[in-house]
Amino acid sequence: MKHHPMLSKWLLFIFLTYYSTYLTVSHSLKIPRLSPIAEWETTLHNRATVVATDTDTENRVTFYYKQVLDHFNYRPESYKTFQQRYLINFKYWGGANSSAPIFAYLGAEEPIDGSPELIGFLTDNAASFNALIVYIEHRYYGKSVPFGSREEALKNASTIGYFNSAQAIADYASVLIHIKKTLHAQKSPVIVIGGSYGGMLASWFRLKYPHLAIGALASSAPILYFDNITPQDGYYSVVSRDFREASETCYQTILKSWSEIDRVASQPKGLSILSQRFNTCRPLNESSELKDYLINMYASSAQYNHPPRYPVTVICGGIDRASFGSDILSKIYAGLVALRGNTTCKVNGPIIVSETTLGWRWQTCSEMVIPIGIGNNTMFQPDPFSLKSYAKDCKKQFGVSPRPHWVTTYYGGHSIELVLQKFGSNIIFSNGLRDPYSSGGVLKNISDSLVAIHTVNGSHCLDILGANANHSDPEWLVEQWKREIMVMKGWIAQYYDDLVALNGATKFQSK
Repeated sequence: MKHHPMLSKWLLFIFLTYYSTYLTVSHSLKIPRLSPIAEWETTLHNRATVVATDTDTENRVTFYYKQVLDHFNYRPESYKTFQQRYLINFKYWGGANSSAPIFAYLGAEEPIDGSPELIGFLTDNAASFNALIVYIEHRYYGKSVPFGSREEALKNASTIGYFNSAQAIADYASVLIHIKKTLHAQKSPVIVIGGSYGGMLASWFRLKYPHLAIGALASSAPILYFDNITPQDGYYSVVSRDFREASETCYQTILKSWSEIDRVASQPKGLSILSQRFNTCRPLNESSELKDYLINMYASSAQYNHPPRYPVTVICGGIDRASFGSDILSKIYAGLVALRGNTTCKVNGPIIVSETTLGWRWQTCSEMVIPIGIGNNTMFQPDPFSLKSYAKDCKKQFGVSPRPHWVTTYYGGHSIELVLQKFGSNIIFSNGLRDPYSSGGVLKNISDSLVAIHTVNGSHCLDILGANANHSDPEWLVEQWKREIMVMKGWIAQYYDDLVALNGATKFQSK
């Protein structure tokens, strides 16, 4: 696999998006973003940590589908339409005549532009399936924006109200029906694939539209982090465990650092001292700015603790080496430098409010209410999730209140083992246990066809990012891919057997 020349620019966009999302919202709205791609700046300086392919550009075509605004109502405005973007890679497809399968990547909270290059699992394995690869952009992101412009679409609650997951997966259903009809591929089986929020969409799509997809690969999908199914402190408990396993002394230094930051900040000119000590891009107005930045750095490093670099180990290595001094704050700064590298300033950088910033903020203020808090047994200062405060901030920003119970009402989640084994099938829930969001994932098999595949050392969406160009992937990750591919091939083989039994069709043999 070859590195894509635009990778660094794409990752820069993602990094700026993530930090602006985290630093510009009020405290109660800080839900760590769900994304399959690492979003911390050090990736810019170590491109080998993310593998991208762009060798299929000539085989990938961009299309637009005339999508309906509202799938669920019959008011006059429901029939308005917008152009929804999707991409198709024809390179590996065996064709409609052989009912060759279709891999459909369900876009999440960002434009679809970078997905073909960065979600390498699809191109790595499409040839062995003779599969068509489809990437569908999520409504309100990228070029799939209703009402003619992003400004108009996000103008108020009346226009942004069509921006939700149910409408999105109905969009995907309409696009897939259109593609199969256009390509005369009605008998081609579809497997939907997604990561993080997109992984949730993939699992929900399989449950809501089983007639359109024979299976789903849901990577790092925290479908149980709603409605208090998962303990609120699950996320930051895993972050703390990751750092403690990397280094006990590192963990203890971080644990002690928060009170030290508060102590220095309380002194005369304390904020100025902290600004200088941490080489901030602009002076700190309060100590929480620095603490929030560090919390986010530790959390995102744990979430995207990918090989071969393992950013948690990088941070702890910097803290334990204490290159800038043996006091607590000097050690913390050393960890920051170890991760960030030789940048001109380290904290409080320029804020860019991107479409993903605005979009994800709306999504978490409407239905994606993931109640993440910090308990008493982590390396952080306690900060419990307050739904009352959260709802107040959302109401102030958007004029509407969140619906914290809607995801479990519409898709389920409570007693999932009992419920899904009665009607669900053909979903892979893949997770890496070093990913803090795995605390809200499905980690045990529900049935023979609702399988949980996890790795002890894996991180967020690592399995769908694809193989390293130098074949240096750890054996446990290779084995995870093998298990996922085996399950997916089993789905397709069963589908063809059923097709033959029902219609007497010629059986298609995948490679």
